[in-house]
Amino acid sequence: MHAVILAGGKGVRLRPYTTALPKPLVPIGDQHAILEIVLRQLAQSGFTHCTIAIGHLGEIIRAYVGDGSQWGLCVDYATEESPLGTMGPLLTMLDRLPEHFLVMNGDILTDLDYADVLRRHREGGAPLTIATYARQVRIDFGVLTTDAGRVVAFTEKPSLDYRVSMGVYGLTRSTLDGYTAGLPLGFDELVLDLLERGDPPRAYDFDGYWLDIGRPDDYDRANAEFTSRRSLLLKGA
Repeated sequence: MHAVILAGGKGVRLRPYTTALPKPLVPIGDQHAILEIVLRQLAQSGFTHCTIAIGHLGEIIRAYVGDGSQWGLCVDYATEESPLGTMGPLLTMLDRLPEHFLVMNGDILTDLDYADVLRRHREGGAPLTIATYARQVRIDFGVLTTDAGRVVAFTEKPSLDYRVSMGVYGLTRSTLDGYTAGLPLGFDELVLDLLERGDPPRAYDFDGYWLDIGRPDDYDRANAEFTSRRSLLLKGA
């Protein structure tokens, strides 16, 4: 099984932590970087190959990870010379990817079964499978519903339930046919194109543990919770 880890972003929202370190290498707990945890999890799930898309401070990632052999993986790299969006880096490496593969951000903490996402993707036959997570957003205002200038309903500080993308996808190589390598391609653009074609993605709903380390408060929470969740995230380590 083959995974692609997207690790080329600048981590602007996580500054100052990412001023000198790429976001996937910020430490979690006393011993591990986020990317190391992800690589260990992939190996434990049965993945054998991993391509890491690097850009900003990418040589630090390359020096840290090397060929991946310390985790039982075969790791290679694809370098973004300019920002290509979420899916754009994949277009530059299609010739070295299998027909079905996993794509994920390199800055998430989760106990998601990556192998099962890819298995369900293969079996489902969809062009793209998106791992999703339930989120609840509380509105801090009273919400009015109006009609022709009249208030017809009122809800005091409602909570809205959504399912959001976890940043983990099962993808079929032919899904990217027709897009031009070297040009940016975002996840949003790909999903909208698939919906317009009448070939919608499938959802892989997940309700375990997930944190997107995108902001300082998320990062602080990850470090605060890691000790108690270490056995969940690093089984057998």
